[in-house]
Amino acid sequence: MNNSAVPVPEQLIWEQRVPGGAHWSGVLRRGTTLRLGDTQGGANCSILFYNYEERLERYNMADTLKGQHTAFLSSGNVCYSDMGRVMCSITADSCGWHDPVCGVSNARMVREKYGEASYQEKHNDCHKNGYGSLINELGKYGMDRRDLMPTLNLFSKVVTDDEGNMQFIAGNSVAGDYVDLRFEMDALVVLSTCQHPLDPGGHYAPKDIQLACWRSALPGPDDPCRNSCPENQRAFINTERMFP
Repeated sequence: MNNSAVPVPEQLIWEQRVPGGAHWSGVLRRGTTLRLGDTQGGANCSILFYNYEERLERYNMADTLKGQHTAFLSSGNVCYSDMGRVMCSITADSCGWHDPVCGVSNARMVREKYGEASYQEKHNDCHKNGYGSLINELGKYGMDRRDLMPTLNLFSKVVTDDEGNMQFIAGNSVAGDYVDLRFEMDALVVLSTCQHPLDPGGHYAPKDIQLACWRSALPGPDDPCRNSCPENQRAFINTERMFP
């Protein structure tokens, strides 16, 4: 991806491609940045965050939006935990709009929309869904559906009209778009690359995501994410008290 190279290549820790319709999980340490890149255009990446040391603390969509007075996320925003701490910060974003409210698809939704394609018949080409994908990853850490909460859907844009009707905006992300997440605490990251539940396309065609992780500096007093609103300043203080 020509416009999403690691800013300082020698600080690169690892890279990995996640195929469309797949799922992935891993631990991102405080002081690292994870770049997620749309390799083909039209990708969706449903992602969740948990405090790796205490997994009862996890990403909270409602507090994230309320604290920053927004209905979508982009550069300068952060992801709050349910303990009022910053889990990660969006330090760069070529896409401009990421949906935090629509959640993920489930098996019935995918079957009704794209038809039946079971593993027994299609093997690795079977139709997967976001809910089942995330549950599979959570199971690796002794977690289950009780630990699932509303996801952040990277690269997807959904707008709402005056009557409350939601509309998926096709073409929000193009090939080469990326978003950088700088982690402010050690976090378990779980993601799915299944299509967005409101994607109007009639074909099952989830897109790949490219991951790259590198070492990055901790945020200073003039950090744009810290200073984007007073609520973020307080949340950073709460976070930094964990790391004296």
